[in-house]
Amino acid sequence: MKDFLKQNGILILVIALLLGLITAVVSFTFGGIANPFANLAGVVATPFRNGIHAFVTWTEGVYSDAFERQAIAEELEALKQENAQLREQAREGEAASRENDRLRNLLGLKEKRRSFQLESATVTARGISNWSSTLTVNKGSAQEVAAGDCVIDEYGNLVGVIDQVGLNWSTLITVVDVDLEMGGLISRTDGAAILEGDFSLMGDGKLKLTYLPEGVQLLAGDAVLTSGLISGDKASYPSRLLVGYVEEVRTDASGMSDYAVLVPATQLESLEQVFIIKDFDVVD
Repeated sequence: MKDFLKQNGILILVIALLLGLITAVVSFTFGGIANPFANLAGVVATPFRNGIHAFVTWTEGVYSDAFERQAIAEELEALKQENAQLREQAREGEAASRENDRLRNLLGLKEKRRSFQLESATVTARGISNWSSTLTVNKGSAQEVAAGDCVIDEYGNLVGVIDQVGLNWSTLITVVDVDLEMGGLISRTDGAAILEGDFSLMGDGKLKLTYLPEGVQLLAGDAVLTSGLISGDKASYPSRLLVGYVEEVRTDASGMSDYAVLVPATQLESLEQVFIIKDFDVVD
C-alpha cells in the first residue's frame, strides 16, 4: 500500500484536485441547489407544468364564459317573457278601452234614440271586391236578426243593411255596395234624394247621391242622412242615421243630371263591432 501511494500519490492528488474543482464549479453553477439532477428534472418538467397550468386556466375561462352566456341567455328569455306579458296586458287594455269607448258612445246613442232595439255584433269577415262590399257578423236568427235590419256603428253612423241571415251569423251589404239603394236626406236643406252604391266609386270606398232636388246647391261637407224610406218601397228604415258627407258634385255620363259623391261617415275598413237595429219606433 505504501508502495502504491508512493508510486501513485501525485496522480491521486491530481484526481482529488480535479474532483474538488468540479464540485466547486457545479456548486457555483447551481448555486443554492442541493441536487443538480433534481434541478435538471425540474427544468425538463417545467414546460409541461406550464402547459398544464395554461390548459387548466383556459378551461376555467371557457367554463366561466359559458356559464355567463347561459346566465345572460336565461335573463334575456325571462325579459322576453315579461315583455310578451306586458304586450298582452297592453293589448287587453287597449281592447277594453276601445270596448268602453264603444259602449259609452252607444249609451249616448241610446239616450238620443231610445226607440232602438239593438243587438251588438262582432265583425268576423270582410268581403270586398269589384262587385260587392259586405261584412259578416256573429249574430243571426237565433238573436232575432232579420234581413233588412239596418246596422250602425257605435256613433250611430249607418254601416249597411242585413242581406243574408244564418242561425248564428249574418251578412250585410255596406253603404258602398252596389246593391244598396235607399232614401237619403240632405241635412242642411232637408232635400230628399236617393243613396246608391256605384261600381266606379265602390273601389274608393264611396257611394253617390242621385235624383238631387231641383236647384239644390250642395256644398262639400254637407251631411247626408237616411230619410226613413227604401227607394221604391214604403217599408221604413230608421230616419236620420248619418250616412256620409258630400265630397263633390259630378255630372253623369248623359250630361243630363248631377249626382253627389259621398264619403261614408263610418270607417268600414277598421270596424270591429257593430250594432244591429232589430226594431225601432218611428219617432222622427
